[in-house]
Amino acid sequence: MEKLLCTREVAEFLGVNEKMIYTLINEKGLPATKITGKWLFPKNLVELWVESKTINYPQRPELAVEIPNLLLIAGSNDILLDSALTLFRQQNSDYAAFFGNSGSLGGLRALRQGFCHIATSHLDHESNEEYSSSFADSLLEEYPAVVNFCRREQGLLVPKGNPANIKGVADLGANGLTIANRPLEASTRIMFDRELKQVDLDCRSIKGYDREFQSHLEVGLEVLAGRADTGPAIRAVAPLLGLDFVPLRWERFDLLIPKNGFFTKSVQLFLELLHNSAFQRHAENFSGYDLSLSGKVIYPKKP
Repeated sequence: MEKLLCTREVAEFLGVNEKMIYTLINEKGLPATKITGKWLFPKNLVELWVESKTINYPQRPELAVEIPNLLLIAGSNDILLDSALTLFRQQNSDYAAFFGNSGSLGGLRALRQGFCHIATSHLDHESNEEYSSSFADSLLEEYPAVVNFCRREQGLLVPKGNPANIKGVADLGANGLTIANRPLEASTRIMFDRELKQVDLDCRSIKGYDREFQSHLEVGLEVLAGRADTGPAIRAVAPLLGLDFVPLRWERFDLLIPKNGFFTKSVQLFLELLHNSAFQRHAENFSGYDLSLSGKVIYPKKP
């Protein structure tokens, strides 16, 4: 895996001695993994951790989210979300709406800096709880409101007929299979790495593990073109490209909204859209989605 630091390197990066690193892991939540049997540190998560511990964070005099008639969403990408934004623009022609594909962790960082109204995320807890507040707690000064956008199915895209007979991630280390992967900040990648860890599969044994693609659709195109045998993505991509799908798990895909921006007009218009019958009909064009929680406030919970 690229962009991993050893204990010595992360100590140099933070300007402390190596013994202090173990204290930071145990007492301060320094992001670390023992997937290879020794402590390794994803550099991007270490940088986010440092940023989350920064006090007197500089406030910008003008933020993009303060511009009227504008809706900015950043974070984990999704096909149904893209379709919903198109519908939003059609129903609200005097509003401009944009999405920034930055991965779940990147969306949280954009939310903290005031660069977006809404962050999209499907960050899960290692114990397989549906949603973990640990990432948001560490990266945001105040925990946001959480509204469900949908539930969706994650898995592996494979060519039609599944010629390699892939049944799960445990099969990826055999027969020289090549994968198309997602970036480190994408929560699909975090989910995928966790699945590899659960079956004790060393990522270094997987051909193509370091080839990263920015969206679920791009992963699907690599499989369709024959440049990859499989790759982690959502089910919705498979029928669009004529591929097959190996399911791994269902997950919640949520909208994270700062409490002081929850009642912004553009945000409220987008949330109203989720209860709109036109959106419900729109979703029927895609597979692998469950809208039973769509538009419902997950946090704060009602007393």
